Amino acid sequence: MVSVGTPVAAELLSPGSCWRLDRHAPGYARPEGSALATEVSAGRRFQVGLHPGHRCGAGRSGTGAADRIPVRLLEDGYPCWLSLQDCLGHARASLAVRPPRPGLPRIRQRMEAVLAQALSAMERPNRYLWGGTVGPDFDCSGLVQNAFASQGIWLPRDAYQQERFCRPIAVRPGVLNLLRPGDLIFFGTAARCTHVGLHLGGGRYLHSSGREHGRDGLGIDGLAPRDHHPVACHYRRELRGAGRVERSHDGTTLP
Repeated sequence: MVSVGTPVAAELLSPGSCWRLDRHAPGYARPEGSALATEVSAGRRFQVGLHPGHRCGAGRSGTGAADRIPVRLLEDGYPCWLSLQDCLGHARASLAVRPPRPGLPRIRQRMEAVLAQALSAMERPNRYLWGGTVGPDFDCSGLVQNAFASQGIWLPRDAYQQERFCRPIAVRPGVLNLLRPGDLIFFGTAARCTHVGLHLGGGRYLHSSGREHGRDGLGIDGLAPRDHHPVACHYRRELRGAGRVERSHDGTTLP
């Protein structure tokens, strides 16, 4: 058994072993190619070779990149692939522990700080980045996860998972009385949630949106019909509902 704190070595990355990263690293969507699934921030823990659909051991990238290993991130249960080179020299053996899960009173107390964290991201130049969770470049759900994680509140990684995780709150354009600051607002089709924003108050929400229908980065839009900005109009047509964060992820199962 590897002792806690042991620096990582390739031969120690056996299925089931747990490690803590010392620096940020890309979490890839597949064993080859450049597509991101997420970004793994310094201090996060991962377990090797456990998530469904990924074989144990490393995968060879067809693009000439280093071998990759399948992992599950312990804080939110999210699966991705890490480059072996991003781990070597930058991870140490860890126990399979997950962060404390704050209760509802603590979550409510920390909501102002969650909003402040999200708004502070707008102070740096940024662009939309699919898979971005570390900043300054985010995707929509990565921004939301980052803001809550800054206060020790872990949410699932993807927008549709966040929608399932929250307590539903009724909302529609012009009817916003049940919304509170810190609620999540969900957008997409009738079949699936594809986008999420963080409610700031009064129907205004902060989100990271792409180039085709958005701002190519962080921006604030509104649900009120009087907001005629093209981005606000596009997402208002795709409004699915809202949800309230009342728990922190246990890191084991995906919603």
